[in-house]
Amino acid sequence: MVELREKNGNAVFVVKAQPRSSKSRICGAYNGGLKVSLKAAPVDDAANRECCKLFSKVFHIPLSRVHIISGSTSRTKTVMLEGISSVAAAPVIESYC
Repeated sequence: MVELREKNGNAVFVVKAQPRSSKSRICGAYNGGLKVSLKAAPVDDAANRECCKLFSKVFHIPLSRVHIISGSTSRTKTVMLEGISSVAAAPVIESYC
């Protein structure tokens, strides 16, 4: 189960990133967060951009509204979806678990 939090009306959750995969996708729940495979390598912030792009597509929101608020240099990241509440994000995230 993914632990969703809300910060100032925005959904916040933990992501475990696995860079250099064959394709970018959400793999499922992992230790209270989501595990994602990212095609990009963790070089020059490419994996972080790929992670934001993935959640932008999944939630159908502009890329500018997806933020990595902590863990930009780590595989464990905290992602915030600006303008989406945790209540609205829960069904989308649960569909991947």
